Amino acid sequence: MSVVETTVWLKSKRCDSNACVEVALIGQVVAMRDSKDPDGPILRFTRQEWDAFTAGLHEGDFASV
Repeated sequence: MSVVETTVWLKSKRCDSNACVEVALIGQVVAMRDSKDPDGPILRFTRQEWDAFTAGLHEGDFASV
């Protein structure tokens, strides 16, 4: 069994469908995938990249997207 198979994936409590973003911490990597395709591609981010992304969300940097 791979690390990804045993990983606990989290999604927003607001997500009531199977079309959500899921995230997981795998070692020092933050992984992201599409819940409707759990065997599909996984995006991987360093903690620094993830922290910069979430800070941008909180600061409204993506409000126009």
